[in-house]
Amino acid sequence: MEADWEIEIGGEAPVIEALWPGFIDLRRNPERAYLLPEAVELQALAEALVQLNAAASPVWTAKCDLWPIAEMDELDPGELNAPRQAVVFAWGCYIDLLPRGGRQWPLPAMASSECRRICNLLQAIPLRCCRADLVIRQAWIASGRMEVGITAYLTACGPTAADAKATLGAALAAFANSISPAAPPATAA
Repeated sequence: MEADWEIEIGGEAPVIEALWPGFIDLRRNPERAYLLPEAVELQALAEALVQLNAAASPVWTAKCDLWPIAEMDELDPGELNAPRQAVVFAWGCYIDLLPRGGRQWPLPAMASSECRRICNLLQAIPLRCCRADLVIRQAWIASGRMEVGITAYLTACGPTAADAKATLGAALAAFANSISPAAPPATAA
């Protein structure tokens, strides 16, 4: 899987607003992830959100979105590790990530280390036609308190819209596992 990261702090750079007016705290109500309009469109997004907001996760999520990519000529097959014939349909999504509790990233350098770790894990996964781009940003976590967060953009393509969605679902699962590995399934006694 292709993955990269960058820092966008200061100037006109976007800021993550954690407690925005439509915020739903999935840490307290994980089942609500399946009711989000974006997750109704792609169940893998809901599953990733539940995993990323689980008690054992080092992060929590503040916002997400999902969209079909209309301008296919803007996608570079090489950046998605995709054959040209697979860049017919594409989907994108983003998830704003914030550190949980004592696992703060008070400085961009600490978030940079986490981004490098995540990218290394993702790049080792043999998944084509997709990529993750992690962007370190300033984040308003509590009133008057500026911290650092990460916006994760995931993009996937395919020869059909269903293929692109399926690949995005696989990319979301890989991404969530790189941050907060899924608990192993319970075994029968």
